[in-house]
Amino acid sequence: MSAAVSVSGLPTFVGVVGREALGDRYLGPARVTRIAAAVLEAELPTGERVSPRLALAFPFVPAEGDSLLVIGQGDRYFVIGVLETTGRTALHFQGDVELRADGGTVELHGERGVAIHGPTIEIRTRRLEVLAEKATEAFGSVVTRVKSLLSLHAGESATIVRGEWSNRSERASITSQEVVSVNGKEVHLG
Repeated sequence: MSAAVSVSGLPTFVGVVGREALGDRYLGPARVTRIAAAVLEAELPTGERVSPRLALAFPFVPAEGDSLLVIGQGDRYFVIGVLETTGRTALHFQGDVELRADGGTVELHGERGVAIHGPTIEIRTRRLEVLAEKATEAFGSVVTRVKSLLSLHAGESATIVRGEWSNRSERASITSQEVVSVNGKEVHLG
């Protein structure tokens, strides 16, 4: 247990402060024990169960077992911090949202992955780099337009087309260091 210390007239609390130090007031951890019908129940280290209201500056969805920083007096308690959580943090906004880093970089990291969902996803950039060990793409239809050069470098390449395959160009060249095979019921040249 630690007492309240004042620095420049502002109260600062160090460690867990129990009711004995603050009268009927409490500042310290509480473990979430139950969440039902928008009512949060948490247990203080003394074993007392309280129903704190979320008073965080960010949206937070608590989960059972989370450790929260709770402040309270009498029968009124508020969650003012999250000490440890396994729950989900969700940011919900109405209308358009812009995330910007003027003069910096925006990075998204997910230990288990990053997912982007939307009816339309648009990427506009001067340069696009994608690096991956493995990539899988599945589309209903794809149209690719390249103004200059489309270059593919691969160890091997296999293309399987169920229907018709057509390749049109002003000039075409097939170069192989070994064998070139053309196999079909009919082969038309010219």
